[in-house]
Parts: sequence; structure tokens; C-alpha cells
Amino acid sequence: MKVLIIEDEPPAAKRLKSILSEIDESIETLDVKDSIENSVSWIKTNPLPDLIFMDIQLSDGLSFEIFKQVEIKCPVIFTTAFDEYAIKAFKVNSIDYLLKPIETKELQKSIQKFHNLHSQFAPKLEHEAIQKLLESITPNKSIYKSRFLVKSGQSFFKVGADECAYFYLDNKLTYLVLRNGKRHLVDFTLDELEQQLDPQKFFRANRQFITNIDSITSIHNYFGGKLKIHLQPGEPEDVIISRAKAGEFKSWMES
Repeated sequence: MKVLIIEDEPPAAKRLKSILSEIDESIETLDVKDSIENSVSWIKTNPLPDLIFMDIQLSDGLSFEIFKQVEIKCPVIFTTAFDEYAIKAFKVNSIDYLLKPIETKELQKSIQKFHNLHSQFAPKLEHEAIQKLLESITPNKSIYKSRFLVKSGQSFFKVGADECAYFYLDNKLTYLVLRNGKRHLVDFTLDELEQQLDPQKFFRANRQFITNIDSITSIHNYFGGKLKIHLQPGEPEDVIISRAKAGEFKSWMES
């Protein structure tokens, strides 16, 4: 069996390859790709493998974007560090997932499920099942982050995404501000958070701020067609939305 691994974390890819070899020495890993761009390029120029292991969050976005750019006619087993909404869809549609860190027993079950499906269904029917799954998992329904693990002193605690008033960048550090006004460092860039947060609830106002819609208390016209917004709790500096993004922001507020 030939497999392709799409994974942007080298240790995770190495672990997956190692466990696959332990399970079945005949499994051949054709290649490992770490981004949407590299994966699309590989798929366009190589025959499809028997199976693809695909991380959901890649270095340049969510892996669902791959399916918009190329047609994939082989089964996919998704891997993810977040056990969230989309996982139920994978299980119902008989396309499995692996929760990181990958365990040998779970990987064995996934491989066995692949073999069972492969023997029961013709390639055409299998492809149709995969397409139905992909159609059911749109970005708006996908694995948006529902909670964060933050540090307070020597302890850690979790907070729900709905408890986050906004995120902002200060001296190259990213801070999460809760509705109660408390501020915590998080190990994500704003670019990463923009991909992980639900776009129905959070908006990238500018290079420094991502805000929760429920934390916006007022919106004012600003010179040059820009907008100025105020947040609760109070923002550490002015939050200005550029003229180019003003229309998008207004549409988002009304959606």
C-alpha cells in the first residue's frame, strides 16, 4: 500500500511513518508534504497513492483548501490536534481521523477500516462517499477553535473562545483579553488565530487586533473613509479599520 503524508510538523510526520512501518512493512510512504501549496503541486504531478494521511491545520491554512484546487480520488484519513465539530462527520461518513499524538492501536484501527472499505466498495462508490463528506464539511462548519489553554502563574486553565473579548499584538507578543478584563499571553500569531477562530464571531480588524463581535461597543467614522471601533474591556490602543476593510467589516456586523 502506498501512502502520502500531508503534515507540517516534522516530528508528527516522522512518528506517523514509524508507526506505519511497525504495523505493516509493505506500507510505502511516497512523500511528506507540509503545506497546501506543496501538496497541490505534488498531487498534480504524481499518481495518487492508495491512501492519504492529511493534517487539518497546515502551515499555510486549512487542508480543505487542497480539495478546491485538485481532485482527489483516493481515501483520506484526517489527523488533527483538536477533537471538535468536524470529527463526528468523519466518523459518520466512514472516513476516519486520528487524534494527535497518534497511537499505534488507533492507527491500526484506521488502516483496518480502510482495508474493509476498500474490499466492500468499488472505487467509484468510494470516491462518491468521500466527495459527499467533503461537501458536508465547509469551512464555516469546520474545526474552529473552541477553547484555549492559558497560563496563570505556575498553573494552566482553559477558557472558551466565547470568553475571549479580543486578541492583540504588542511587541511581537500575542495577548488574549477575556471579558473580565484579564490578559494572558498565547502561543499563536494573529495570522494563525485568524485561521482558527470562527469568522462568524471574530474579525481581523487590522494587523494588531482580532475582535469578538460581542465585545464591540461602538463604531465611528474616521478620516479617510476609515472606521474606529471601541471594545469592552477597553482596548490598549486605538482600533482603526482601514478604508479597504471598512465595507467587509460592515457586512460582517450585519451577517
